[in-house]
Amino acid sequence: MASLQTLTKSLSGWVIFCCCCCLPLLLTSPLPPNGIGVTSTTHHACRLRKVNFQQPYIRNRTYTLAKMARVSDEDTDNRLIGQQLYVNIKENNHCYMMKRIVEIVVEDVLLTKAKGQYPYAEEVAQFLASLTSELSRCKFSGHREHIEKNLEEMKSKMKQLGENGKTKAIGELDLLFDYIENACTDAPKKGGNKKKN
Repeated sequence: MASLQTLTKSLSGWVIFCCCCCLPLLLTSPLPPNGIGVTSTTHHACRLRKVNFQQPYIRNRTYTLAKMARVSDEDTDNRLIGQQLYVNIKENNHCYMMKRIVEIVVEDVLLTKAKGQYPYAEEVAQFLASLTSELSRCKFSGHREHIEKNLEEMKSKMKQLGENGKTKAIGELDLLFDYIENACTDAPKKGGNKKKN
């Protein structure tokens, strides 16, 4: 009987200790800021597997296609794919931005008459489309106006250049490949952004 009383006193002592000491600590500990769960989900949705870019076959096809188109590019003053795409864009939106650029290049350039004009155009288009498909849940965070403005400037520049704009976009596929790899994988390719001025 005495041991039951001792156990009851011990147990009630622990309950009082927990209520007096632990509960206030739990109630006053800071909670994560609103949106943390959403941000990490978005961040995860804006990630590609590094293995996508480690296939020598598709990398070679993409770089070869770009090199072939650059021979026909008559405009050496303009650049479609470059750091200007990131002006006023937070780093956490770079992958989303690249996803949108890839969609434009695939739909408006590679899947037009270019696929009959250049070897590998269709293969590269399929590869790039598979990346955007993997990124289908990748959304922007924050304000969208700078993203849309930069996309519009790129599309406008490509349109102004006419057919040479499409040639230029194909000639910069190697840059696009590097940019999307750097923006959307956890381990960026060394020096990928250094080629772009």
